[in-house]
Amino acid sequence: MQIAYTMAPGKGDTDLLLYRLAETLKARGLTTCGTVQINTGRAGGPCDMDVIVLPGGPTLRISQDLGLASKGCRLDPAVLETAVGLVSSRLNRDVDVLIINKFGKHEAEGRGFRTAIAEAIALGLPVLVGVNALNLEAFLEFVGPDAAFLDPSEKVLAQWCVGALEGQQEVV
Repeated sequence: MQIAYTMAPGKGDTDLLLYRLAETLKARGLTTCGTVQINTGRAGGPCDMDVIVLPGGPTLRISQDLGLASKGCRLDPAVLETAVGLVSSRLNRDVDVLIINKFGKHEAEGRGFRTAIAEAIALGLPVLVGVNALNLEAFLEFVGPDAAFLDPSEKVLAQWCVGALEGQQEVV
């Protein structure tokens, strides 16, 4: 099993890192599957959250506009599950790497991208997941002790992906 995760310290940093990584891997001729997230700031309110389903889209708005005073979770679970379905339908042996932008609350509760992650592992694909501190324990419980933590560096992540494809499990 080749699974790794990363955690960048700043808000939105993991999203940006994984987006750039997916672009880099694509430029190297690798086929990615999964999702990367793009956050777009809005005047006077929280950002809009969109995921790009890899490879090639579509882009789905996963955040709901709940108003400026809202403090609750803005994730639209129906749209998230649409993204999950699209990713699962694209997983096959022609894919080089599965990238999941976030192991979040839905995954921690047994939903979301858990099935896609398990499918990719069953196919023998390298899997790279963004995780935050809030859901790290649930992630490690789900994937087990073999998950490798990777420093939040595009170079480190790209080297791990290429090494995993070559059958090397060393982390640089």
